[in-house]
Amino acid sequence: MQLRVLANVIQQKLSRINDGQNPKVLDLFSGCGGLSLGFHKAGFEIMAAVEMDKEAALSHATNFHNDSHYFKQHSKPRNILETTAEEVFSELGINGNPGEQVDVIIGGPPCQAFTRIGRAKLRETFSDSIAFLNDPRSQLYKSYLEYVKQLSPLAILMENVPDMLNYGGVNMADLVCADLKKLGYNGRYTLLNTVYYGIPQMRERMFLIAIHESIDANISFPEPSHYIELPKGYHGSRQVALKHVVLNSQNLYYSSSPQPTETLLPAVTAEDALSDLPEIYTHPNNKLKRSIKKINEQLLYKSLAQNEYQYWMRTWDGLDGGKTVSGNVIRLLPRDYPIFKKMKAGDQYPEAIEVAMRILKSKLKKEEKRSGKIVSINSKKYQTLLKQTIPPYDVGKFPNKWRKMESDKPCRTLMAHLGKDCYSHIHYDSKQARTISVREAARLQSFPDGFKFSGAMNAAFRQIGNAVPPLMAEKIAISLKYLLLNG
Repeated sequence: MQLRVLANVIQQKLSRINDGQNPKVLDLFSGCGGLSLGFHKAGFEIMAAVEMDKEAALSHATNFHNDSHYFKQHSKPRNILETTAEEVFSELGINGNPGEQVDVIIGGPPCQAFTRIGRAKLRETFSDSIAFLNDPRSQLYKSYLEYVKQLSPLAILMENVPDMLNYGGVNMADLVCADLKKLGYNGRYTLLNTVYYGIPQMRERMFLIAIHESIDANISFPEPSHYIELPKGYHGSRQVALKHVVLNSQNLYYSSSPQPTETLLPAVTAEDALSDLPEIYTHPNNKLKRSIKKINEQLLYKSLAQNEYQYWMRTWDGLDGGKTVSGNVIRLLPRDYPIFKKMKAGDQYPEAIEVAMRILKSKLKKEEKRSGKIVSINSKKYQTLLKQTIPPYDVGKFPNKWRKMESDKPCRTLMAHLGKDCYSHIHYDSKQARTISVREAARLQSFPDGFKFSGAMNAAFRQIGNAVPPLMAEKIAISLKYLLLNG
């Protein structure tokens, strides 16, 4: 796009926003819509999304375009490598020059592709058409920037894991900012932990904001509202991520993260987030069957909202939960219920195995008392009890595979691995003796109770673990909107 034409387009977009129209957002790699939901709550219009996972794409369409004449097109999974912005807009009935349609692009291209690429290839710039051709996965990064190039947004937001700052010794965020600079955008990035912003989860992520150079904006990130002393592991991970960031005045792109203080509100805890949700006790009595779990079944809340966080989750504008709530489905894990019940808050897999061994010894004593015989370690009975009681994972290889949440603390980071198992988040209530439900996972990610997840239980867990917490996205969106209106 010619510079004069581009300048006019940018000015038209700014004028539209200053006249009171909601900024229009395109969400790339949208997942089910955590970023979209936060931006929508902050007053942005979610016009379209690109997501290749079919369940996530359907979830996004269901929550943002359910009444649209183009719902089927919105719910279509799309591979960004095979879809141009013009094609997306054409399918959605969005007419006109694509470059005039979008004010903000948000999203987070998966960066696993960069872990095995050498430093030399990573330093190839976006303008080099040969860059990254040896690894098609890395086209995700290039395609994201290609959408920026085609659509000339006023601003972009990129979110990703902290290790984006240290992929094989290369700071990818610096490279993204350098490439954006060549496209006419000034970018800054930092690391933010969601627990400092009122989310009941200690989740460290990289956030990058870029603003078109014609907008005189001093990029900043939202100030924390809550405080907790993070466990040592989080500080260590942050230091590893920052290893290849030049922390001095010469750094063009990195911003030190705003620091919380003890004068702020205390962090939202797991119990703060979950205590009003339905209790689930049917599993130890084998009343749950091995079948596809219906996540849309509704149950009554346990109680009225007991705090501000629960009130927000139940009264989110347009997604209020009513008197009942869905997503009360859990994994069927009969071998492990007795272990969950006896684990202490904060216990991990080594402690779980110790508990399981005590349970096994108790079972052996009961069997020996019943039969009047010693149960030999080589006997079939011993092997049967062993299999029925002891989890099979190697303690040395999987020390953090299990964790029982503490009721009085925020939970640890939810991951997409929830789609395979939930041992990382065992419910703090020993009486319920189970892992978290889909709705509880959504609450810990700050998804409101009226948000609908498409697909079966595993798909819902995966979508939740992959998402950006909507309340965190809202804080970023508010800061970004301020920059656009006051730049």
